[in-house]
Amino acid sequence: MLGVIINPASGKKAYNRLSKYLGRLLSAEGCTYTLQATCYAGHAIELGREMVERGYDEILVVGGDGTLSEVVNGVMTAQVDEEQRRRVTIGLVPHGTGNDWGRYWLLTRDYKDALRRFLQGQTHPIDIGCLTYWRNGEEKKHYFVNSIGFGVDSLCCAGAADLKYYMGSHAINYFFALLLAIRRQPTMPVELRADGKRIPIDRLYTMNIGNGPYSGGGIRQNPDADPMDGFFHAMVARKPTLREVLRAIPRLFDGRLLALDFIRPFTGRVVEVNAETDYLRIEADGILDYFSGQCRVECIHHAIGFKA
Repeated sequence: MLGVIINPASGKKAYNRLSKYLGRLLSAEGCTYTLQATCYAGHAIELGREMVERGYDEILVVGGDGTLSEVVNGVMTAQVDEEQRRRVTIGLVPHGTGNDWGRYWLLTRDYKDALRRFLQGQTHPIDIGCLTYWRNGEEKKHYFVNSIGFGVDSLCCAGAADLKYYMGSHAINYFFALLLAIRRQPTMPVELRADGKRIPIDRLYTMNIGNGPYSGGGIRQNPDADPMDGFFHAMVARKPTLREVLRAIPRLFDGRLLALDFIRPFTGRVVEVNAETDYLRIEADGILDYFSGQCRVECIHHAIGFKA
């Protein structure tokens, strides 16, 4: 069975146009489907969970990275056995600000092409990230599909969300937000480990743990990341000098960031962060949160399918 979850936040006209085309196309293909629109933040988690528990094995998401991430959280927290969960296949029609997950799969805002890719494409078994963290002594879990960011990454994400209200939903928002975040972000004392081995950095300025290679509207922080290889590609950085920042800006989108001296790349299936603070903001697929003290980021190999 096919379920369609659509985020109508892009506007009523765009929503109506896409919905009508989607209905005609699926009917012509002989597909029986259920369409649900999100009404509030977190609603896609509930819809995704309900669909999986009702036996839907395909879910098409029309929205941005945040909507896709919410659906993934619904799939991963559904009360079903692991065999049924692994049979779930997700597709995406990109309709957000950053669209970093879709960019890896060569999916664009051309919804007609994205729908064709979903109907005719190949299913790929993909990894899912699981963040375990603590807040006020309570353990919590959050899943992500593309990447998770700390420091400048999370501050940039918050800034881009604010700019959306003034500039609309554009990937360039992330670039302007990044320039502001670079200046404002302080460093934080941390202990960082990947697969049990200590990463030699004492103060965290920014870090991105990638399941996919893109973040922040096309920035290639982890250019070798592969969402099917069973481990994360990550980068962590100390606070750069002004000269180092100027050297980094031309490298943001071409994959050459990791060659800079203030950035340390690493890989791992499990990344552990111990921070000497009661508040450390994070972003997972553009969704903001925070934790206190410590967190653990684990790669779940081939957790679900993605069709493109």
